Amino acid sequence: MTKKAKKKPANHGKPITKAVVSEVKRLAKANTPTRVIGIKIQRTEASVRNIAGKEGISLKPTNQSPYNRKKAKKK
Repeated sequence: MTKKAKKKPANHGKPITKAVVSEVKRLAKANTPTRVIGIKIQRTEASVRNIAGKEGISLKPTNQSPYNRKKAKKK
């Protein structure tokens, strides 16, 4: 049995441009999942995380409450 190698993205090894960084910023701000951002910029999910880390871009969703908490209603 042989292991299949994963196909490398089209932009593998190419430098990261300002346009790519601005696209990552825009998509992250719109709460786009990291994997989807990778598909759109033709990079791996790890590459997206790397770009975000270097540029200080938060990939955490902004519209979700932590631990699914809801405010209790007062009686």
